[in-house]
Amino acid sequence: MLLRHTTSEVKERKALTVNPAKTCQPVGAMYAALGVHGCLPHSHGSQGCCSYHRSTLTRHYKEPVMAATSSFTEGSSVFGGQANLLQAIDNIFGIYDPDIIAVHSTCLSETIGDDLGQIVKKAQDDGKIPEGKFVVQASTPSYVGSHVTGYANMLEAFVKYFSFKTDEKLRQVNMLSGWVEPSDMRELKRIAGLMKLKTVLLPDTSDVLDTPMDGTYKMYPKGGTTREEIVSMGDSMKTVAMGEWATKSAAVALDNKCKVPFELTDVPIGLKATDRFIQALSTAGKVSIPECIAEERGKLVDVITDMHQYLYGKRVALWGDPDTLLPMIEFLVDMDMKPVYVVSGTPGKKFSARAMEILEAKVPEAKVRNGASADMFLMHQWIKEEPVDLLIGNTYGKYIARDEGIPFVRSGFPIIDRIGHSYFPTVGYLGGIRILERMLSAIMDKIDATSPEESFELTM
Repeated sequence: MLLRHTTSEVKERKALTVNPAKTCQPVGAMYAALGVHGCLPHSHGSQGCCSYHRSTLTRHYKEPVMAATSSFTEGSSVFGGQANLLQAIDNIFGIYDPDIIAVHSTCLSETIGDDLGQIVKKAQDDGKIPEGKFVVQASTPSYVGSHVTGYANMLEAFVKYFSFKTDEKLRQVNMLSGWVEPSDMRELKRIAGLMKLKTVLLPDTSDVLDTPMDGTYKMYPKGGTTREEIVSMGDSMKTVAMGEWATKSAAVALDNKCKVPFELTDVPIGLKATDRFIQALSTAGKVSIPECIAEERGKLVDVITDMHQYLYGKRVALWGDPDTLLPMIEFLVDMDMKPVYVVSGTPGKKFSARAMEILEAKVPEAKVRNGASADMFLMHQWIKEEPVDLLIGNTYGKYIARDEGIPFVRSGFPIIDRIGHSYFPTVGYLGGIRILERMLSAIMDKIDATSPEESFELTM
């Protein structure tokens, strides 16, 4: 296969990334914008950029992803894209009639120095934005950060633009979601509902990127956080922000603008992270935790106990986004597994430090890397040095899984060769059971496939 010539000798690289463990900012900005009702993402750059971002999301969600583009030509690339964006805003409202256009920049428009705020203001002054319609903009250059950075920047832009504080304090809690699946966002709302808690979830891609086939095309599906809900976030009691990389900047912006305090917690993956999330919701909304949630927790603990013999001591390699990797490795450590290799393409010094805090007591030999030098080539080199029992990450790990014969659980973004992630949540206690079921199936399938005839078991 393609990767069989990967060497086990690791050499430090400063100017080369091979098979990066991330994608670019505009993809994240586009995904965040799709989680707002009646919103059309707009890519301020070339048609090729927009096509790539749309196709990446479409392949992952198996849903048509709509977005507009400024369609830069050679002239726009040299002299700026203001005229293109002004014309685009006029055309989009006239033809596609969204409630909101969410404009994000690209490498090209950032390099030539286009000022999105100034251009949007000119569009407003020129009467190109109809009454009751809105244009939000975020800076998302692809050459820094990752898709998580773009998601965070667009989320912050929505909060800054729409949230508004009045004298009426609402008995509701804001939930800022990290980059998770539509199924996960639906599960977050279900958990809040069980606690009898009124919440506003931003963004919310459920009923947007997991819609049913009913024979009719809806450009703006029924799902997504409404503009009115985002406005009301300024009067909420508190904000629960899930994931430092994806949501902290938006939580801080909301606190600065509307004085809504926030609690930063992990994406609720696994046992402890879900415990913290449930407690954060309970404290923020001043509500008790119902027995049904405690029962769901007990079921997760029961599965871990029943199947611990297949989990104990298993060496695991993981890659993906910081906000989901951290609770995932914590979950694995809690089950006496060994996350020995962890890679994320998203930069941020806190990631490695936080990961080692989780790992140092039980997995002191673990290797953790994030940023530009952290890529799938490095991951494969580590595995060549000393193999693992399980891989957890996006589709781009399938080459390593095939070459090395390692069980592989797909998780994160993008997953472009399997389905299910849009429909089956991995957050919360029930999501933890789903993760366990998939890991155990992969591990036990390998046992079945490699067991000698005399030790092949019917019951496991």
